[in-house]
Amino acid sequence: MLGTYLKDRRSRLDPTAFGFSSMRRRTPGLRREEVAQRSNISPTWYTWLEQGRGGAPSPDVLDRLAKGLLLTEPEREHLFMLALGHPPEVRYRLPDGITPRLQRVLDALQYSPAIVKTPLWDVVAWNRAAAAVLTDYSKLPVGQRNILRIVFCTPHIRDMQRDWTNLAKSVVAAFRADAIRAGASAEVDALVKELSARSPEFAALWQDHDVQIHGEGTKRLQHPTVGLIELEYSGFTVEGRPDLGLIIYNPATPCDLERVRTLIATTSTQPAP
Repeated sequence: MLGTYLKDRRSRLDPTAFGFSSMRRRTPGLRREEVAQRSNISPTWYTWLEQGRGGAPSPDVLDRLAKGLLLTEPEREHLFMLALGHPPEVRYRLPDGITPRLQRVLDALQYSPAIVKTPLWDVVAWNRAAAAVLTDYSKLPVGQRNILRIVFCTPHIRDMQRDWTNLAKSVVAAFRADAIRAGASAEVDALVKELSARSPEFAALWQDHDVQIHGEGTKRLQHPTVGLIELEYSGFTVEGRPDLGLIIYNPATPCDLERVRTLIATTSTQPAP
């Protein structure tokens, strides 16, 4: 199975895209020695892998093959499953934004605030409803578009929460779960150190070591313009991007919907970049 998968992946690559000649090739794609060269392993070892010889490759070799074959993250995971029987260890990567298609999905949710966040809870995309009801992220510096910084270090946002104490507990517990899954230990340590210095409440909650999933629930906001807004939220993982989470907030009642409509109509906001 592993050998067949490797052969199939290399057959799909264009040799000229990597500076290899396309002349005198009996089959499409890269040659075995070219994949070995791109992956920094010996041609003999790569040939054995395609032939099912030589035992299981190490995770390091599999990572090199994934890079050499330009595998996507789901394809890399499949490679590890075939070779070792388990997915690769979690590897954190810095967010690089979202696709225009996903942004159009957010924008289609006209009266449902929606955001996309990273495992560190940095908001990387939002729709107009989120900007009007939750926070206008376009007016924040990129480094400050972080949900924990907003919850613990922004007084006017804190004042809008009808139950800030329980919100803070759930946010910290869910953040801990996301951060552990992402394997972002260095980045988490830096953020926790910063927030602990700025917020005694965060420091105390972080020491509780609570963990929970940010799946579904209800958010109640006391908005200074339209009054109480109740929102039902659901969290999802973005397909093909396990490092990104989508949260959608739906107005709980027709009255809440009307309040959201009013805020959107009267608020000047900018779309996500």
